[in-house]
Amino acid sequence: MDQAERVERFLVEKYPRARIAIVAGSTARGERTHTSDIDLLLIADDLFADDAQASEAATFEFEGETFEVFAYTAAGFETWANRGVAQHRPVIVHMLVEGVPVRSGPGLDDLRARWGAVLAAGPTVEESESRFRRYVITDLLDDLQDAADPLEQHVVAGLLFERIAELMLLTDGQWIGSGKWLPRRLRAWSPERAKQLSAPLLAGDIPGFAARVGEELELAGGRVQAGLVR
Repeated sequence: MDQAERVERFLVEKYPRARIAIVAGSTARGERTHTSDIDLLLIADDLFADDAQASEAATFEFEGETFEVFAYTAAGFETWANRGVAQHRPVIVHMLVEGVPVRSGPGLDDLRARWGAVLAAGPTVEESESRFRRYVITDLLDDLQDAADPLEQHVVAGLLFERIAELMLLTDGQWIGSGKWLPRRLRAWSPERAKQLSAPLLAGDIPGFAARVGEELELAGGRVQAGLVR
């Protein structure tokens, strides 16, 4: 990774007590663009001057680069990692397991092994959550089919893509993502079904998109309306 020396200089200046430092994102994958920042995960029990502080998310400009820092004590990482797992979007766990270490402090191998097993196992979705997600999709799908205003169609279709893509992934035990990571995870899981869902949306074919959403909804358990208690 050609950014390793710059990252180390940044750490010396901003987080000198970081024992574990992992570069993630496009920098770690060697896929940087002119707008890419450097995503950096840091872990150390004495990372912060304030002993009561357990976590910090901060953005820095350093040597012409933007650093997005996610910094934790061991306990802070545990708290936020478990929160991400519960939300089915364990961003910092992916950073830990899939990133490139630039400081490999004590315990890193054990941490990566433990949380790597969590990632491999995939998310667990209770039936109550599945029903609620299908209820939301059912409502959005009806709104889309009723909408005549182009702007309303566009907004509802975007929301519907997010909700149905998440349901498709979760139903098959796959982690979800936000923003650009949702279509990336969908394509990585099933290029064919991702294309079937996205093609009519990209073409502006609202009826075709609605029909495909309906098909995916049935595969995930079907419509939910009356009888839902939340």
